[in-house]
Amino acid sequence: MFKNYSKWPDEKLMREVQKGREAAFNVLYKRYGTKLYTYFWRALAQEKEVAEDFTQQLFLKLIERRESYDTRRTFSAWLFTIAANMVKNEYRRRSRLAKNVTRYSTGDDAFEIPSLGGLDVDYQQAQLSKAMNQLAEKHRQVFLLRYQEEMSIKAISEVVGCPEGTVKSRLYYAVKYLAKQLENIRY
Repeated sequence: MFKNYSKWPDEKLMREVQKGREAAFNVLYKRYGTKLYTYFWRALAQEKEVAEDFTQQLFLKLIERRESYDTRRTFSAWLFTIAANMVKNEYRRRSRLAKNVTRYSTGDDAFEIPSLGGLDVDYQQAQLSKAMNQLAEKHRQVFLLRYQEEMSIKAISEVVGCPEGTVKSRLYYAVKYLAKQLENIRY
């Protein structure tokens, strides 16, 4: 019997995936594949192949560990928790490989991100990406979840496993740092 899963909510689709329904998995992949690719691409220094690999690995984990989905949680929070953990693990792996490399320091002197008016859009994006790559992992993670994935503070709190106040604090410092970095290249 064919079921049209396209209008089903994510949580119900995941219950179908838990039952082994490939069509339900395909709908979830369509809904989240690009979002997760973009998240991994931005979180992992704009490396296309790495983002593609991580996206595939995440969906493999979704299939292999489908029973671990807690139906009381929202699907997107659960999925992005897995993605965030994958990114954390990659940061740890990279830091072990680069122990002798000078680390970037994070400054916290500005508050809002200035417009880079008059600069080429591609250049602006490159400068923002460069500044984001210099953010501390915990700040970059909440920034991407909030402003790329447009998650609520509460959802981000679930994903990263810390109180909402901590999420707000990390967002505040991420925005301050980015503002300072972008202000430095403005003129």
